Amino acid sequence: MEILEENERILLREIAPDDWAPLHEIASDEEACKFQPWGPNNEDDSKFFVNQAMRDKQKRHRSRYVFAIVEKKTDQIVGNIEMNIRDWDGVGEIGFIIHPGQWGKGLATDAALLIMKHSFEKCELHRIAATCSPENKASIKVLEKIGMVKEGVLRQDLLVKGEWRDSCVYSMLREEWYEKYANTE
Repeated sequence: MEILEENERILLREIAPDDWAPLHEIASDEEACKFQPWGPNNEDDSKFFVNQAMRDKQKRHRSRYVFAIVEKKTDQIVGNIEMNIRDWDGVGEIGFIIHPGQWGKGLATDAALLIMKHSFEKCELHRIAATCSPENKASIKVLEKIGMVKEGVLRQDLLVKGEWRDSCVYSMLREEWYEKYANTE
C-alpha cells in the first residue's frame, strides 16, 4: 500500500478495493454522516465510492485524492480524508469523516494536519479550504485547532437530506502553514 503521510498514531494511504467494508461501516452510520449531503450509504453506495476513488487515482490530471485513515496500533481504518484540487493555480479543499467510535481521540486532527502538510509541501498548493455545518462543532474544533481561519458563512448553500444548510468556510494559506508548522518537525 502506498502511504501518503504518517505520524506516530496514524497513516494516510491510498484507498484499496477491500476498503469498501470498513468504510461502509462508517458511511452507513446515521450519526457519522448526519452533516453530509450523502448517506447513510447502502453497500452498493460504499462500493461505488471506493471504485470511484480508485478510478480518480488513475486519471492523468488527477484532482481528487481520497485516502484511508489507518490507526497504526490496530491497523484498522478509522475514517477517510479527501483533498480536491479545485483550481490548478493552487487551490484545494479538504473533507474528512471518522468512525463515531473513534471520535474525541484527535485522529481527525492528525489526519487533517497530514493532508495539509501533503497539500502545501508536496502539491505546493497556495490555499486549502474546508466547509462544514455550523452545527458540526467537532469539525469546527478540528479546523480551528489546525490553524484554519474562519472566513464566513455561506447561507443555505448545500442541500442536506432535503433541507438547505448553511456552511462555515475555513481556509489556510501556504505562508500561514509555514509560519505555524515549518519548525515543528
